[in-house]
Amino acid sequence: MNAKTPGFNVIGQLAALRRYALSLVRNPDDAEDLVHDALVKAYERQGTFRTGANVRNWLMSILHNAHVDRLRQRRSMQRRHDGAAEVAETAIPANQDHSVRLTQLRNAFFTLPEEQRAALHLVAIEELSYQEAATALGIPVGTLMSRVARARERLRTFEQSGPSATVTHLRIVGGTGDDQQ
Repeated sequence: MNAKTPGFNVIGQLAALRRYALSLVRNPDDAEDLVHDALVKAYERQGTFRTGANVRNWLMSILHNAHVDRLRQRRSMQRRHDGAAEVAETAIPANQDHSVRLTQLRNAFFTLPEEQRAALHLVAIEELSYQEAATALGIPVGTLMSRVARARERLRTFEQSGPSATVTHLRIVGGTGDDQQ
């Protein structure tokens, strides 16, 4: 953005952008991220700004569109996760113990940090190559590989803990207590 362009005062618009972002996302940290994303997009698209146009309106429009893009991404990711969950629930006609364990594993998958879950989903479920997944997420291949490795390690640790370590809320009801197996 050319600082010499008359009427192009981005810094003077930061307070208004932050207020608008906060009203959209209702979280101060997310609002700051949204403002940052909008300013990056504004910088990338500075050539589309018409001299003499209202910079505030232009920036607010970019901020709003960045917010809509984020919402679409979240909905799309949620649909993919829901689809994966449905497939996981219907793909294997399992016995009761296996079904409980599979549900626990699915829940463990959904407790992974979002960036690890997204990386593992693209590589393991969608079967994208590391390069394709990294491109889809907009991150370097090394970062993707690290996220996938950490996600797999957390799930491997969960799997190795066994059902008895994770099902602590169940107890035997009835019997005399003499019938040890």
